Amino acid sequence: MSALLPQPTYPGYDFTHHSTDVNGFRLHYLDEGRGQTVVMVHGNPNWSYYYRNLVVALRDKYRCLVPDHIGCGLSDKPGDDRYEYSLARRVADLETWLDKLQATKDLTLIVHDWGGMIGMAYATKYPERIRRLVVLNTGAFHLPVTKPVPWQLKLARSFVGAVLVRGFSAFSRGAVQSCVTRRPMPYEVGRAYCAPYNSWANRIAVHRFVQDIPLKQGDRGYDLVSKVADDLEKLKDVPMMIGWGDRDFVFDKHFLQEWLKRFPKAVLHEYPDCGHYILEDAGPELIPLIRTFLDSHPI
Repeated sequence: MSALLPQPTYPGYDFTHHSTDVNGFRLHYLDEGRGQTVVMVHGNPNWSYYYRNLVVALRDKYRCLVPDHIGCGLSDKPGDDRYEYSLARRVADLETWLDKLQATKDLTLIVHDWGGMIGMAYATKYPERIRRLVVLNTGAFHLPVTKPVPWQLKLARSFVGAVLVRGFSAFSRGAVQSCVTRRPMPYEVGRAYCAPYNSWANRIAVHRFVQDIPLKQGDRGYDLVSKVADDLEKLKDVPMMIGWGDRDFVFDKHFLQEWLKRFPKAVLHEYPDCGHYILEDAGPELIPLIRTFLDSHPI
């Protein structure tokens, strides 16, 4: 494990950069603070930048570990000939990375978007390692039967979508415009979200994540999602907090109701006017609540 060479600066992202080899590729991550370990797992089209303000709020008391998935953020971005962009590989990467950092007990897991599926796959495999859960607009189960597939995802999975996502960065640029609904995202912050995805080659993970969503039996990853959904009950006694933006066009009330059905004791903070990037929209209110939740459930 080593610090990286200096990286371009991004607003609010004044951290020491670290990297380590994970299954043959360089994975970039943040390792800030000391104390009980809090692991923050991002989604798509995103990277560790999403958690910057939460890291600052927690690092005085907690060790904050935040990876950039392979293909994302400041990590390596290999082609399909070298890396399998699949859910199973993401889970294996997370496990390898945490093992290398010797972060394998008394973990708090904070998940968002694809991070929910990846993180909960890890958590249900090692439920004895998990002490707290914070869920932010995500899923860890199949698309609820009441929820239609959003047209934006259908488009992104098509041939035309490949041109839009990888050629014109439509998915990343669209996210910084549509995934915050309370107020527009500041221009420089939006630039930072999109900065790692600045070419066709560097947008490979953004597209592969969308393509890898298993929607029916036979799709790659479908059986793994089914297993994780079945195994969520292993975590039923783990304290959980849910922070939710209701104006998320994917992870909407259909997903929220599924979480509440499975975890009826979860502490819910719901924001009717906020979107998918809930830490951007409701950060000033939600981040202190996350801190209070962690502090009030000591390990």
